[in-house]
Amino acid sequence: MHWSNRTSAPTVERVKTSERQLSTTVLVIGTGGSGLRAAIELAEAGVDVLALGKRPKSDAHTSLAAGGINASLATMDPEDTWQQHAADTLKESYLLANPETVEVVTKGAAQGIDDLERYGMPFAREEDGRISQRFFGAHTYRRTAFAGDYTGLEIQRTLINRAAQLEVPILDTVYVTRILVNDDGAVFGAYGFDLEDGTRYLIHADAVILAAGGHNRIWRRTSSRRDENTGDSFRLAVEAGGRLRDPELVQFHPSGIIEPENAAGTLISEAARGEGGILRNGLGERFMHKYDPERLELSTRDRVALACYTEIKEGRGTPNGGVWLDVSHLPREVIMTRLPRVYQTMLELQMLDITKEPIEIAPTAHYSMGGVWVRSSDHSTDVPGLYAIGEASSGLHGANRLGGNSLIELLVFGRIVGQAAAAYSAALPAQKRSAASVETARAEIAELLAASGTENVRALQRAIRDVMTEYAGVVRDEEGLRQGLVELDAIEARMADIGVHPDIAGYHDLAHAFDLKSAALAARATLEAALERRETRGCHNRSDYPDLDPALQVNLVWSPGTGVVREEIPPIPDEIAALMREVSVVGKLVE
Repeated sequence: MHWSNRTSAPTVERVKTSERQLSTTVLVIGTGGSGLRAAIELAEAGVDVLALGKRPKSDAHTSLAAGGINASLATMDPEDTWQQHAADTLKESYLLANPETVEVVTKGAAQGIDDLERYGMPFAREEDGRISQRFFGAHTYRRTAFAGDYTGLEIQRTLINRAAQLEVPILDTVYVTRILVNDDGAVFGAYGFDLEDGTRYLIHADAVILAAGGHNRIWRRTSSRRDENTGDSFRLAVEAGGRLRDPELVQFHPSGIIEPENAAGTLISEAARGEGGILRNGLGERFMHKYDPERLELSTRDRVALACYTEIKEGRGTPNGGVWLDVSHLPREVIMTRLPRVYQTMLELQMLDITKEPIEIAPTAHYSMGGVWVRSSDHSTDVPGLYAIGEASSGLHGANRLGGNSLIELLVFGRIVGQAAAAYSAALPAQKRSAASVETARAEIAELLAASGTENVRALQRAIRDVMTEYAGVVRDEEGLRQGLVELDAIEARMADIGVHPDIAGYHDLAHAFDLKSAALAARATLEAALERRETRGCHNRSDYPDLDPALQVNLVWSPGTGVVREEIPPIPDEIAALMREVSVVGKLVE
């Protein structure tokens, strides 16, 4: 990687700014699990790589994943196979997952676990040394490996350590504003700025891997922290010439807390229900018998979220618009040994003792199951040299994500995409650049820094979150979605008059302005695709179209130029289809 300095002073800027120019073979945008795994693959192959992140790598979203990581290792149930894992994944997706993508992940899962072991991952093990595996969600067999209830955190730590051993350069205070594309439509790098001192970065790269997460932060209650999963991946890909697939398919987790407001959406682990927690509405009534009389609180994520939403919407919610999750009837010892994280979280955030009092919760936007359109084989996009992985991508989850699949996806496609990007670079006869593309990126930042309008960026972000919560939440309908688009039009008109004010604390206000752009694009794609999917399937509930429509067993692909178009899904191989059946979740952890 090569460094140089350049000073520029566009007339619209208030101060001179420094610009650093870097060159690398492959640029990775995002330092969570998928980005780090791709960077490791490239570094192990001796390929020059640089990873950029907008938040500290130790605090990436991956670190929040608690449940576990799936692979048909058959350490606990010898009958398990990758074919059965594939069948369970496709069944849970309501037939919207791409069977080819599913096959790649389930076949490659065991190697993903092997890679983590090689890097030093401390998996929970049986007494004889086998990796422990447990039931998780709608799995036929025990295939979820774990490390306590901190699996994602341990994976992130393991990948950070391996990247450090390989001396992978990581800059985790750089906000990427644009992927640079030449006159042939191929990538040649990216542009961005340092969040702390505003230094610009012009990075030349043969290939770019987009690993910057999903868009669930554009809802009011979300399991994502502030300033992550704001739709960055969606905007970067679309502005470079890519498309989005199934942006309307967003998984809502049943149990996010409501207060305090700055932590609204923080998840209460579904282990709380798994251990015997009871759901009650604002009237004190236990209600799950109306929605799933057999499984009650152990029902699937989409059904419990819908049940909670319905109770709240029909006026039986708590004063703050939630329901109660009560574990106080459980022995204190059970809570302290099986739910220590939940106990500690509620004590810290609300001074609430869950051994004595119930928790006020509501459904919360949790996971983007759609994302950037990619090919199933190597996750390449419509843009030559651009790849997308992790929650930024699409194809594996369909209309309901199988619990534990998101973490293994990072490992499998991180490896594959790293190899694909290296091969793409090796085959390039030359790297063509575009001065106009670079100037556009520079001007975009300069224009925002000069913006001194009266509209507050944070207020507009909140307005988008309000629109998405009101009209594109757990339950949607035609009238609401159309109203959401009208209100989004008005918000976008106001965005032309924003003010951006960097201060002594850094350039976060500029980052928020780009987050706002991303949120608006992601919101439009989601609303338009949700309008087109006139059926109820998995996480997507249309009150005006309550039934599943076989004609809509298709992916919906969106771009600003074409709107929403339907894309056929490849057929499911006979050997996999034969294994697809209803899976009992009795006695298992829910998703």
